[in-house]
Amino acid sequence: MAIAPVTATERASRVKLMIFDVDGVLTDGGLLFTAEGDTMKGFHSMDGHGMKLLRQAGIDTAIITGRKSGIVAVRAKEMNVTHVYQGVQDKPAAFADLLQQTGLTAEECGYMGDDWVDLAVMLKVGFAAAPANSHPEVIARAHWVSEARGGHGAAREVVDTLLRAQHKYEALLAAACSGEQRGLVG
Repeated sequence: MAIAPVTATERASRVKLMIFDVDGVLTDGGLLFTAEGDTMKGFHSMDGHGMKLLRQAGIDTAIITGRKSGIVAVRAKEMNVTHVYQGVQDKPAAFADLLQQTGLTAEECGYMGDDWVDLAVMLKVGFAAAPANSHPEVIARAHWVSEARGGHGAAREVVDTLLRAQHKYEALLAAACSGEQRGLVG
């Protein structure tokens, strides 16, 4: 008898740590430069609120990004992201360090990426996600793909998917409706 493949929902139900790339995932991938050479990025507030919901649900968060930016450090702090790896040239090495720091297995982790540099980690984790506008090779290898584009709520979609898969969504929604979620600005 054939065994059915593991579904994206089953994979999402096991995630204890969700990792995000930045450019093309938490942002739209566009880079704006000032005359002084500083980079500016735009983030979606619902993605930020989603990160806080993950933490509230007991799911840890991390960022692994190839660029180094003060803006990312500030945004990560606002979103209460626990683990931030910036300026990473070797994402699998950063992932291995993250596993060592947390004591988790790769199967207990999720990763959302959008381009080839993310594939090595995406192929290791238990739950690989991609924004709708990711490179086709990334979409082909993801367990789950958002309807939203990177920087336009894709991260929030994956957060909602994780919360539903772990049966935590309704309780968090009820708390929001009753006013119990104060101070969770995205």
